[in-house]
Amino acid sequence: MDLDYWWLLLIPVVFGLGWMAARFDVKHLLSESASLPRSYFRGLNFLLNEQPDQAIDAFIEVVKLDPETTELHFALGNLFRRRGETERAIRVHQNLLNRNDLPEVEREHALFELGQDFLKAGLLDRAEDTFKAFGSGAFAVEAQRCLLTIYEIEKDWAQAIAMAEKLANTSGQSYRKEIAQFHCERAQEALQRKDATASADELKLARDVNPANVRATMLAGDVEMAAGNPARAIELWRQVETQSAAHLPLVVERLMKAYTALGKDADGAHLIMQYLEKYPSNDLLDISYAYIAQHVGTEAAHELVRAQMQKAPNLAGMSRLLESQVATAEEPRRGELELMRNLIRQRTKNLPRYTCQSCGFRARLFYWQCPGCSGWETYAPRRVEPMASGG
Repeated sequence: MDLDYWWLLLIPVVFGLGWMAARFDVKHLLSESASLPRSYFRGLNFLLNEQPDQAIDAFIEVVKLDPETTELHFALGNLFRRRGETERAIRVHQNLLNRNDLPEVEREHALFELGQDFLKAGLLDRAEDTFKAFGSGAFAVEAQRCLLTIYEIEKDWAQAIAMAEKLANTSGQSYRKEIAQFHCERAQEALQRKDATASADELKLARDVNPANVRATMLAGDVEMAAGNPARAIELWRQVETQSAAHLPLVVERLMKAYTALGKDADGAHLIMQYLEKYPSNDLLDISYAYIAQHVGTEAAHELVRAQMQKAPNLAGMSRLLESQVATAEEPRRGELELMRNLIRQRTKNLPRYTCQSCGFRARLFYWQCPGCSGWETYAPRRVEPMASGG
């Protein structure tokens, strides 16, 4: 019972201590605020109101009044860099580095920001030298990521592979997808040089790193096709179905050419029809429609289009449906159908079809690396268009 009374006596004491601590913090905060120039708060207000130009002017004034404020130097440099004024950003961060009294942690920070300035300005050699200076420390991993970006921009895939492997060890993050793509880039370059052996070696490395890499399988088929082995190319391209059926529209045109080279167009057409039955796709149908119509028959192609349109109406499918009807229609209805088909084709000809799932960048062509955010394998192999709904 006595213990309970002691607890009651302690409550006002604890409350009093908390009140005194709060007063001390408020006084400390007020004294710090009073020592800051009014321009500092004006700059913050401009930033909050998304007025970077006015914020920069206010922070420049603060830096002139108090050159020792390293935090404001960093804020000012970042604002310059975001606005594209890389020369001014470089000067700000170089001025910081020239200070003898700058603590080591802030010196590393200033050096890293300077490397970012060089990278933004496109001064890749200077950026690379700057980031290479980080052997360890708080910014070492981020510096390595920046070096990886530089090697990708320069298309130095050998350096990119080495840096990605290093990053995988230092950061604990998986870079299998990127490393496999770098090997594919080297394979593509070797294929363009007509060096089939080097290309095959790189593709083996890509598949070893990431067995799920569809691009490596597609390129392996390209190597065989270039070597005059269409049958082997077909075997490889058919593996895409088990790897990722969604990527079949990217490989079906290759399959059609290989079957044509073997004189087995009908076999190729029936294989694609099987794909359409198992994996209904507007893209797959749009690409293979003419091939199926030629080697199986217009009626079979028409039935495929009609079935797909019932599942997922879209402009490309409508164009193909009209095309199948034009083949059997008589004048004047034939002319009317052709007019509608041409209008739809004109409407869809220049529309962006593929969308990056990371940044939303849209493009007419499929990319393994997004031109917008530079992410790898961020494009879904499915085209998107107005009025499309699935498929």
